[in-house]
Amino acid sequence: MAKVLVGLSGGVDSAVAAALLVEQGHDVTAGYMKNWINAEGIPGDCPWEQDIEDGRTVARTLGIELRVIDLIDAYRNRIVESLVDGYRNGTTPNPDVWCNREMKFGVFLDYALAQGFGFVATGHYARKCTLAGGVPAILRGADPNKDQSYFLALMTPRQVSHALFPTGEMLKPEVRATARRFALPVAEKKDSQGICFLGQVRMTDFLRHYIPDSPGEIVDTEGRVLGEHRGLHLHTLGQRKGHGVASPREGMAYVVVGKDPARNRLILGWDEPSSRGLYAVTCTVGALSLLDPAFDERRQIEAQPRYRGKAEPADIERIGGDQVRLRFHAPQRAIAPGQICAFYDGGRLLGGGVFQAVDE
Repeated sequence: MAKVLVGLSGGVDSAVAAALLVEQGHDVTAGYMKNWINAEGIPGDCPWEQDIEDGRTVARTLGIELRVIDLIDAYRNRIVESLVDGYRNGTTPNPDVWCNREMKFGVFLDYALAQGFGFVATGHYARKCTLAGGVPAILRGADPNKDQSYFLALMTPRQVSHALFPTGEMLKPEVRATARRFALPVAEKKDSQGICFLGQVRMTDFLRHYIPDSPGEIVDTEGRVLGEHRGLHLHTLGQRKGHGVASPREGMAYVVVGKDPARNRLILGWDEPSSRGLYAVTCTVGALSLLDPAFDERRQIEAQPRYRGKAEPADIERIGGDQVRLRFHAPQRAIAPGQICAFYDGGRLLGGGVFQAVDE
């Protein structure tokens, strides 16, 4: 029997994770991470109060304690500030990945260990196993449509050793059915689609609260002026909508193919493999976090450059203490510095890193 602190978010996945651990006979306590209450008044729905109430109801149903743990300052320092700084400096950070690394399995795990818990459990659709020699490993979740191992790509071996993913072997319909079996009040609650802990807040509204507009020219790849943008930080590579420029080609839309920070220009082009700036084969990944002890012996991996993308074959070469060069076997669309790249060997997560430079 293990002493487990479950991160109870107010949703069905974490509620079922808690229920399964109770059923298995573990000593379970629930913890709600109070990270964001939108004191800034940014437009959007931040349902933290309802999530706490749902968490309390789930805890009562299961007969376990719920602790509301105030991590607002840590979230602001570790997630919000780095997110804003990244966009201000022209990169495209992924707050969900960093939230797992710095919050759920960072300060929340530190709290759990200090309180005498041996593990932190979450409702992630991922699986944990132990390799030869006692090395902890993460596998893709059993549900291919819900697999969330990508979001765990920056976890450290220490963090994984203290992590549990009770729903990782289940399909989403099975999770819903299990919630009904335990009569959990969130059995039919809709899944959250917002940014980690921010709720239904649009990224553009969030960024405009922290970064003032900085208008500049929108140009095509030949430098012809097409319009004006409100700020480069409000646009991402590969973006089809929201730039406000109609395409002169019937049936084809302009997409963002690059940024020119020196001249504050947003560059539009066509979504074609030959499109300069939009597709790339070679890139540099840094800020590595590796779960595979033999990673440096590998010459080829499968690299997944975004959550909803596929893991693609790539040759890999270590080029520094904390950097690797990837050469994909096929051109990849819209890879931008700041994004997360997850490394796999089949269904096993090997670790990941942050895109730092992209070659054409």
